[in-house]
Amino acid sequence: MTNTSEARKRDSELLAKRAKQVQGGAARAAVLGINDGLVSTVCLVLGVAAASQSSQQAVMLAGFAGLVAGAFSMAAGEWISVKSQVELFEGILKDLKKMVKNDLPLLRDTLELKLVETGMDPKAAKNAAHDMATKDKHFSVLYATQVLGVNPDELGSPWTAAFSSFALFTVGSLVALAPWFYGGGINASIWSVCLTAAVSLLVGAYIARSSGKSIAYGAIRQFVIVLAAAVVTYGIGHVFGVAVG
Repeated sequence: MTNTSEARKRDSELLAKRAKQVQGGAARAAVLGINDGLVSTVCLVLGVAAASQSSQQAVMLAGFAGLVAGAFSMAAGEWISVKSQVELFEGILKDLKKMVKNDLPLLRDTLELKLVETGMDPKAAKNAAHDMATKDKHFSVLYATQVLGVNPDELGSPWTAAFSSFALFTVGSLVALAPWFYGGGINASIWSVCLTAAVSLLVGAYIARSSGKSIAYGAIRQFVIVLAAAVVTYGIGHVFGVAVG
C-alpha cells in the first residue's frame, strides 16, 4: 500500500514538473532546437554535397557555418519569445492587482462562478471565493490561475529556453555532420541521412510518449518529415550543381 502511494506521489510530481516545463518554454525550446538542428543541418549538408560532388571541405565549411548561425539564431529567438511572453503575463498580473484593489466584488463573483464551472459545490465555491477575497495576495494568485489560466510562479525563463534551444540545436547539427569528420563522398551523405533519421525516430517517439500519443505514429511522422526534407534538398542541390557545372 505504501509503495503504491509513493508511486502515485512520484507520478503526480512528474506530471507537475512536465506541466511546468511546458508552460515555462524550456520543453518547447528543446524540441524545436533538436528538430531544427537535425533537419536544417542535414538539408544543408545534402544540398551542398549534391552541388559540390560531395566535397568534404565544402560540406564541413557550410555545415559549421549553419550550426553556429542556427544555434545563435534559435537561442536569440527563444529568448526574445519567452521574454516577451513573460512581460505580457507580468502586465496582465499587474493590472489584476489594480483590479483587486478597485473591483474586488466583481472579481470575487467571477472567481465564484469559475469554481462552480470546475465542479465545485456552489455554496463551497462562494465560501472559498469570499474567504480568499480577504487575502489580497492569495486571491490574486488563485484568480490568475483559475480564471486567467496563468500561474504567477511559472511564467517561464528566457535564459533556460535560450540555452536549451542553443544546446540541442548544436547536438542535432553535430549528428548530421558527424560522418563528414571522417571523409566525404556518397557514403558520408548516406550516413548523415541514416544518423539523422535514427535520432529523429527517437525524438518523435519521445515526444509522442510524453504527450500520451502513439509512439510508433510519432516516430514515423518525424522520420517521414526529415526524409522528405532531405530528398527535396538533395535534389535541388544536385540540379543546382549540374546547372553551375
